[in-house]
Amino acid sequence: MTKAERTRKAILDQAFELIYQNGYQATSIDKIIDTTAVTKGAFYYHFKNKEEMGIAMIKEMIAPRIAQTLLHPLQKWENPIEAIYESIAQKLHKDLDVNVEFGCPTNNLVQEMGPLNLRFHQTLRGVLDHWIKTIETKIELGKAAGFIRAEVNAHDVAAYVVLSYEGLKSTGKIYGRSLYESYLKQLRSYLESLS
Repeated sequence: MTKAERTRKAILDQAFELIYQNGYQATSIDKIIDTTAVTKGAFYYHFKNKEEMGIAMIKEMIAPRIAQTLLHPLQKWENPIEAIYESIAQKLHKDLDVNVEFGCPTNNLVQEMGPLNLRFHQTLRGVLDHWIKTIETKIELGKAAGFIRAEVNAHDVAAYVVLSYEGLKSTGKIYGRSLYESYLKQLRSYLESLS
């Protein structure tokens, strides 16, 4: 990794942490610069403005984290019921880089910036659509293999799984991890009802 690449990554890493804890609008470029010890010139060398940096953060940090922790694990199980349940259960039990009281980084940006900024809206929608489509594909494969009933609407199930997970992470800001086991119990029951 070159020095320029390390600087860009340091900016994105610090911006992610500050935005995750404080929100996008409350995090200024100056605060990001102060906490990364880079110059203003270095920031603007890599990003023409805060919006471009925020979009890069979604594409280069948030989307890959979702892929690594929630999408790639789906491939470990042939049965989509087990795949979906286990990928979410493992994420909830092992996700050490996300503080419950701060919620889900994706959901936070959806809530804060989705209604205000078209680029954020479209980029975040793309991340969520990809997640839904990946689960939908897994469900369709499961239908073909006989794990899931043929009449199940794969898109509706996939959307429900993603949206219910995001709702859990959002309300987790208030309830903490106390709801996780109840959620997982109900998720398993719902998924098993598809077979």
